[in-house]
Amino acid sequence: MSTPPLALRRHGPAGGLPLVLLHAFPLDSRIWDDALPHLRSVPVVTLDAPGFGGSAPLPGEPSLEAYADAVHSTLTGAGIGRAVVAGLSMGGYTALALAERHPGLLAGIGLLDTKAEADSEQARAGRLAVAGRAEEVGAEAVLGMVETLLAPATRARRPEITDRVRSRLAEAPGPAIAWAQRAMAARPGRLGVLERVAGPGLVLRGEFDAAIPPAALTSMAAALGRGPGPGAEPVTVPGAGHLSCLEAPAEVAAALLRLHGRAR
Repeated sequence: MSTPPLALRRHGPAGGLPLVLLHAFPLDSRIWDDALPHLRSVPVVTLDAPGFGGSAPLPGEPSLEAYADAVHSTLTGAGIGRAVVAGLSMGGYTALALAERHPGLLAGIGLLDTKAEADSEQARAGRLAVAGRAEEVGAEAVLGMVETLLAPATRARRPEITDRVRSRLAEAPGPAIAWAQRAMAARPGRLGVLERVAGPGLVLRGEFDAAIPPAALTSMAAALGRGPGPGAEPVTVPGAGHLSCLEAPAEVAAALLRLHGRAR
């Protein structure tokens, strides 16, 4: 069964090493919109995850391996054989799967508000519960995530961002929510994969990320430091939560540009 290509959008200059951005669950590539003006100097590619935004669902069992393979085949079909790949949250999990399955693609890796460890049993059970609920009630299953996705100060003082995230959560398709949650629940730990990454890395976390502990950055940076590449730049974004690229787009873009420069 053939895999449908993912929805792909190009931004910035036409030539040069692309920066590929993979978004967080349960949103789509629009989470990068505020960062894109700060990335005008480099060619950027954004992709929608399976079933989200403009991307069709993938056939077969839910898995981040299938998502990573779809990213690879979509980029290959677009003439991209080498890129800096950065992913936020679920996008980071997918970047890790890409590093394992298609290491030749990665000129550098950015891991934003994500982790390389597998879920605990409790977290896995929670994901599967949300997946089942999403099949019954659709986006209602994830509307409460705004509390986890945004820093307390953002929710209190920046209603335009809070309202935008709530609106995007309400648009999330139930089948895509269920697919993604089951795919994330099934993912293995991939810290060891980072020890084989040859290119430079970025590990970044919003200061008030309620979903990812600071230790996750430390472990990923240490693993990249043990590899053949030049290691990782660790970045903590002041005041930001889990959706750091929405809450602090200039700061996140600056870190991505440094990664791209090191890879180039």
